Amino acid sequence: MRYRITFFVALLMLGPLSSFAADDDGRWQGAAFEGDRTSLARLAEAGAKVVRVYRASDAWVLDEAQRLGMKVVMGLWLEHPRHGFDYADAAAVRAQEKALLEVVARYRDHPALLAWGVGNEIETGVTDPLPLWREVDRLAGLIKGLDPDHPTLMVVADTGMDAFRTLAGCCPNVDLLGINVYAGAVFDLPQRLRAAGIAKPVVVAELGPLGQWQAGRKPWGAPVELTSTEKARFFTEALAFLKTQPQIRGAFPFLWGAKQEQTATWHGLLLADGSATAMSDALAAAWGRPVRDPAPLIRGIGIGADEFAPGAEIGAGVDAAAHDGGALTTEWAVFAEATDLRKGGDAEPPPARIPVHVLHADAATVRFIAPAQPGAYRLFITIRDRKGKAATANLPFRVR
Repeated sequence: MRYRITFFVALLMLGPLSSFAADDDGRWQGAAFEGDRTSLARLAEAGAKVVRVYRASDAWVLDEAQRLGMKVVMGLWLEHPRHGFDYADAAAVRAQEKALLEVVARYRDHPALLAWGVGNEIETGVTDPLPLWREVDRLAGLIKGLDPDHPTLMVVADTGMDAFRTLAGCCPNVDLLGINVYAGAVFDLPQRLRAAGIAKPVVVAELGPLGQWQAGRKPWGAPVELTSTEKARFFTEALAFLKTQPQIRGAFPFLWGAKQEQTATWHGLLLADGSATAMSDALAAAWGRPVRDPAPLIRGIGIGADEFAPGAEIGAGVDAAAHDGGALTTEWAVFAEATDLRKGGDAEPPPARIPVHVLHADAATVRFIAPAQPGAYRLFITIRDRKGKAATANLPFRVR
């Protein structure tokens, strides 16, 4: 009991986290992570002190984080009803509970452990989330019984004020409320928390720029992705804002790694080959380690039209610059528009790359022949400077 009282008083004063895994204001400083040991080491080099992982299979991160001087919010994955898990099935619920508590017992004494992340958006696709959130709270209570030394973090999607009002009083065993927040919604998050009556500490468990579900769309439905420069600007502004908000105890930009979700570049802070981007630069600067050689800047992109006839000539261009005025190289690649789309960040297969006849290509412009097959496509633009730093953009177009 003495520890629990001490923990909560200190937590409210932002004290216990300031001595480790946090910035000078006591906030958790790091990113959501899916990757390998090399990318985890680069996350530490960028100034991250905390890494958030999602499931027991990520437990290898604990040892690596300890070696790198980082702490871990260890994810405890809870199955989702949209994947067929039935929370009315008592046997299935007991089996999930048993597996979860075994993970807690195995890792509760690990020196890199900072907190338990109990589930992630299990309410997605459910009309009434309260029964699920009560189950999360029940499990959080069991976790605290096994491990009173590490706080519990419950993670939900930012789905509006009705959900926030429900969360305000539903989960007493949850020490911190994690909310996955994207785009401009982050800037009124503190106000919305107060209006909903949420008083407990909050962590932005995923922080991202404009998501594909929020973005403007072409007439055929293709969402328009921001350039890497625009995404980096968002992270700079959002992290600076959140640092001024006392209720927000941490923010985890999403995702330190690469991820196919609508496109191969929408949510990854790095490229699939590990290349650093303006987004990873922005995080390093926010974490007190500004880079000497920033990624290329994209000032504008354009394509001749939105729609083309099969076999027509297509022209496109990019206005980009290296930070030192040096030469850039550009890869131009056409892919089919992704159609096998999933909810809640579930794994998506990448669409096919489409071979096209290129008439001309240089660092700033490309001309190529439109695919013969009608359909929706994207022209992906990957720009690199002499040191391999990357910038990305893409342009949806349609052939019909």
